[in-house]
Amino acid sequence: MDNRSEVREFLVSRRAKITPQEAGLPAYGGHRRVPGLRREEVAMLAGVSAEYYARLERGNLSGVSESVLESLSRALKLDEAERAHLFDLARTANAGPGARRRPAQQQIRPGIQLLLDSMTDAAAYVRNGRLDIIAANRLGRALYAPVFDDPVRPVNLARFRFLNPRARDFFPDWDESAHTTVALLRTEAGRDPYDRSLTDLVGELATRSEEFRTLWAAHNVRLHHTGVKNFHHPVVGDLRLPFEAMPLPADPGLTLTAFSAEPGTAAHDALALLAGWASTLDPQASEPGEATRTPDLRRT
Repeated sequence: MDNRSEVREFLVSRRAKITPQEAGLPAYGGHRRVPGLRREEVAMLAGVSAEYYARLERGNLSGVSESVLESLSRALKLDEAERAHLFDLARTANAGPGARRRPAQQQIRPGIQLLLDSMTDAAAYVRNGRLDIIAANRLGRALYAPVFDDPVRPVNLARFRFLNPRARDFFPDWDESAHTTVALLRTEAGRDPYDRSLTDLVGELATRSEEFRTLWAAHNVRLHHTGVKNFHHPVVGDLRLPFEAMPLPADPGLTLTAFSAEPGTAAHDALALLAGWASTLDPQASEPGEATRTPDLRRT
């Protein structure tokens, strides 16, 4: 992905989101030709010259100091994810021509699979930044059975969400889920713009999904560490589950996501029913490393 283009479009999109009133500037009358702030207003708020900011917005972050990036983040009122994305873009702009990240791992260490399999009351999986599911425990495979049932490999949450017609039924909050998915991919693209597999995935989705194309053009990013997700599961019906997403420090680029439910709740009972169903249909699914073996929905 072209760094200059990414920088330019990101800064323009953030500037367009802020009104003068939100930035604490006087509300002058008359028609404004641009949505949000003007370039010179951002420059003033960031404490840099208009010419220097214009250079940045043309996509040139080479040599920009951390203090300028911090000032720019404050001027544009960037949230935590947006600030991190700006710093990622600057890091790429200032990296040497040979700088590349290691390819994302496609397998997990046995200890991580053992940890997954020991989580019997929680549905859990490990994904990479492209949203490929690398491994899962039995309950995780059961919860995401429609995703694993898709024959395309690797199992990918973004591809399922935008290209599989079952996704809109499985994810009742499809619109919100789609926004989050694209923002996570855009965040990963900032971290690792040289990931060929990610570029190929984005190209595939942009070619085949108008919704993805529209959301990708918004340049929104986000962090996704905790929250609640709604499912409409083909076996146990509606589920509303809290989740925690935890990066694995020893395995850069991988994130463990776990869904659980408080005992005594309907969601907890549904997870227990789902665990029993998965065990009955697929007794071998608990073996470590069987991340792609999933209950066959056609047998229900």
